[in-house]
Amino acid sequence: MKFSCTRENLYQGLAITSHLGARAVNLPILNNVLLKADNVGLKLTATTIDLTVTCLVRGKVDQQGEYTVPAKLFYDYVNLLPSERVDLDLLDKAISVVCTGSKTKIVGMPAADFPFVPQVTGGAIFHVPVAAFDVALSQVLFAIATNESRPDITGVCMKFSTEGGIRTLTLAATDSYRLAERVVPVADGADDTRQIIMLGRALAELRVIFSVLRDSVDAPENIELEVTDSQVAFRFGNVELISRTIDGKYPDYKQIIPTKSQTEIILSRQALVQAVKRASLFSKIGLFDVRLEIQPDVRGIVLSATDADRGENTVTLEGDVTGPVNVMVLNYRYLLDGLNAISTEKVAVRMVDGFSPCVLVPQGSTDAYLYIIMPIRQ
Repeated sequence: MKFSCTRENLYQGLAITSHLGARAVNLPILNNVLLKADNVGLKLTATTIDLTVTCLVRGKVDQQGEYTVPAKLFYDYVNLLPSERVDLDLLDKAISVVCTGSKTKIVGMPAADFPFVPQVTGGAIFHVPVAAFDVALSQVLFAIATNESRPDITGVCMKFSTEGGIRTLTLAATDSYRLAERVVPVADGADDTRQIIMLGRALAELRVIFSVLRDSVDAPENIELEVTDSQVAFRFGNVELISRTIDGKYPDYKQIIPTKSQTEIILSRQALVQAVKRASLFSKIGLFDVRLEIQPDVRGIVLSATDADRGENTVTLEGDVTGPVNVMVLNYRYLLDGLNAISTEKVAVRMVDGFSPCVLVPQGSTDAYLYIIMPIRQ
């Protein structure tokens, strides 16, 4: 194998692939990245078996071949090279890396030992705007469960649907204490109605890919998704991410979303964030409780927290109130997560009673985002 490219192209490809295998501990080969030079360029591939990322690096191929090298070592080394041409040459049991007088040999493992990478074919294909998809992922990923006792909620529910000729993708995540849901448009694709549970880590890797390629002039506006019953392929420019789906049926979360509210207040989101942070300093350790009381007579909301050992805090914020007095106790960490996922200047806080979920929705935006938090029962 002989291949030449710019340091920037090689670094970008490794930034996308190198950290994936570096987390794998089951097999030593999974800590390596596969380098495969063929007639289209140099393909970098990293896998955890459940998840595989492939990135094509543009350059000049003088001789085809393949080899695997330690992913983190290779990435760290290329990161320190000057912005000049990099020449790769496969030797007997190592790969030679040459760049403006700097020469090194990196010992790896034969490509034959690298796991077989499955291909996704014959699935339903959808194209989703990258900008909207990236924002949607940032608004739901933090709400997935981390406890493996419930595998069905350790991923994100993705539902493709068509209604009135309009295609949409709904993403939802829950850990049973809170729920985040976002609807994004589908630019084009199949009219199929499909629902899958996607690995949370796969979607987190997508965000890494988006961040690396965000400033690339040739980055496409849409990402292609090919969906089968057991796998999904995400294709974005020169990058392909293939992931298995999670077996099982996602909970019918729609039934816990309140269809109406008794009390609503619309107020400054940033003011509410700061008030919650101040109150959180006096919440009970381990309970993380903050009391919210919407008061129509003062046209505002009162936030308070009390801890016997540290003291108490109370703050009143003005807002547009509809409905009667309502009181609820929430986990301030969950509340802040939802508020930080909303980008609008104002937010609506909706309550039914102290035992029903609290609903947060953005105001002044067409974003179809919903965040609900289960209250702490006193």
